[in-house]
Amino acid sequence: MDEKANRLSKAEYEHRLMTKAVWYYYIENYTQQNISHLLGVSRSKVISLLERARQAGVIQFSVQQDSSRRMEMERDLLSRYGLRDAFLVPGADTLTDPNESIAQAAAMYILRRVSDNTYINMGYGDTTSRILRHLATSSQIPLNMVSLAGGMNYYLPNTNSNVFNVRLHLIPSPLLLSSATLRDSLRREPDVEQVFRMIPLSSMSVVGIGSMNDRATIVQNGILNNNDFTFLKMQGAVGDVLSHFLDKNGRVVAPDLEGRLMSTPMDQLRTLDNVIGAAGGPAKTEAILSVLRGGYLDVLITDENTAQRLLDAPDP
Repeated sequence: MDEKANRLSKAEYEHRLMTKAVWYYYIENYTQQNISHLLGVSRSKVISLLERARQAGVIQFSVQQDSSRRMEMERDLLSRYGLRDAFLVPGADTLTDPNESIAQAAAMYILRRVSDNTYINMGYGDTTSRILRHLATSSQIPLNMVSLAGGMNYYLPNTNSNVFNVRLHLIPSPLLLSSATLRDSLRREPDVEQVFRMIPLSSMSVVGIGSMNDRATIVQNGILNNNDFTFLKMQGAVGDVLSHFLDKNGRVVAPDLEGRLMSTPMDQLRTLDNVIGAAGGPAKTEAILSVLRGGYLDVLITDENTAQRLLDAPDP
């Protein structure tokens, strides 16, 4: 029995190595030598893993994700945080651009679940912008994207491709207004109201999760400055979704800021069907925990290292 268990363990380990090698080579565009260094195996071993993956059918139009350890982590995430689904990519701690890897994974996940004339709500942020770019250039059928927040320029993907299979339905408003009075007045405009009416009717919603550091998209775009961030941290903020800042338990903080945001309220986000959160990396772990504890997501797309930190986190 012990010998059989050891054989199974070795087989599972080899399959995990193969899946990682495929991901790094075909998705991350790493060289075989780089993969050899990352996995701690010889270059000839990497070549063998890639060849075995081709023969086994792991390499198709996308990478099959059936590593037993990863699947077990996904099941644990579903059980602990009340998710409907989870999708894990190789650990973001070892990737040069974890946002890009997670965005590609999210686009693959979404494309397997769309049909003709699908409407997808999309949040604001770096990762969601990348997801939109991949959807726009990879989808074989036309898609419709409905913005969950204002700031039209932030939703226009930077792509050189001639293929753009997404129709954009954007809220014609800045993300952050100068006053609550102006926000409320603009919110009642017919063109703005029309987009907000579309949001509950979409098939799925995709949001990024921001962390509280100076690399956050909302700081990089100049919407908030470092002093604003310091004040938000003093109020207990650990991250944001749709520019709504949340404490460690997923409660919204900063009511003054909330009143000026042209963004789907978090209470409404919680009621939408098929809300997908895409984020990963050490800096975002606390923010992802907050969103999970708040019950805002149905699906989490992240990396396996972040997933392990989420599973190891103590209850609040």
